[in-house]
Amino acid sequence: MKLSRIGIDLAKNVFQLHGVDRHGKAVWKRRLSRNKWLTALLDQAEPGCVIGMEACGGAHHWARELQSRGYTVKLIPPQFVKPYVKSNKTMPTMLKRSVRP
Repeated sequence: MKLSRIGIDLAKNVFQLHGVDRHGKAVWKRRLSRNKWLTALLDQAEPGCVIGMEACGGAHHWARELQSRGYTVKLIPPQFVKPYVKSNKTMPTMLKRSVRP
């Protein structure tokens, strides 16, 4: 099973990943440490896969790293992520919405 779209929540120590297949079905959810997430992502994602994450200082570094490996990265401005935090939505919900086509 290869993923076509992935949403990533970057944090200090633990990253949350949510992936969907070509049909839009959620098939992969992981909570991984900083040193394991990139390897896991590279094993699961198809080349050319779209990856969405909130724009922040660390996101730009990871976006460049992923783009150099052939992935399409979409950085989501924080003002579009903030409504999910205010309404007490869970992070997987935000990630699902961030990877919509």
